[in-house]
Order: sequence, then C-alpha cells, then structure tokens
Amino acid sequence: MATKVSGSNAGTGAHGEVALARGQSVAMRMWRDEAPGTDKPMASRPYETVGYVIAGRAELTVSGEKVLLEPGDSWLVPEGAEHTYTILEAFTAVEATSPPAR
Repeated sequence: MATKVSGSNAGTGAHGEVALARGQSVAMRMWRDEAPGTDKPMASRPYETVGYVIAGRAELTVSGEKVLLEPGDSWLVPEGAEHTYTILEAFTAVEATSPPAR
C-alpha cells in the first residue's frame, strides 16, 4: 500500500524540519530555508543519512573533513560519524535516514 504525505499537511519535527514520507526502514525530511548562522552542533547519530541540496550553500564537516554543499550536490554521513553543518546561505535540502531518525 502506498503512503502519501501531502505538502499541505506534512508535520514539523523537533528541530524545525519538515517530516516527509516514512517507512519501517527509511524516512525522509526537508530542511527549508535554514538561515546562515544556525550552525548545527557536532553530533553522531545511530543512522545513516543521505541528502540532496535544493538551494543555498552549507559546509558539512564529517570526522574532521570539510565538504562544501551547493545546489545539485548530494552527500552521505555514515552511521555513527561525528558531523556538523555550517549554513553559509539560506539552505534547503532533502535528507533520507536509515533506519528512520527519531
């Protein structure tokens, strides 16, 4: 059975992200217009994350390696890797996590 999450009724997560479709093994979310200066604290998560940049720019640091993210780029943060994001210009991206982020 298909599950649809309509943009008009997508929920908001604890960190301001838009909660998109979610299954038992993967979940999707969108970060919309994250403002520069809203750097994320260094963290390590019990799930793998892949993402795709729609608009804006950010710097992703994973285990000390810095990567510039721009529109059209995609990325991977391995499960358990220490990482942080520095927002450089209003940033919109879609991420999928497996297993689903809680």
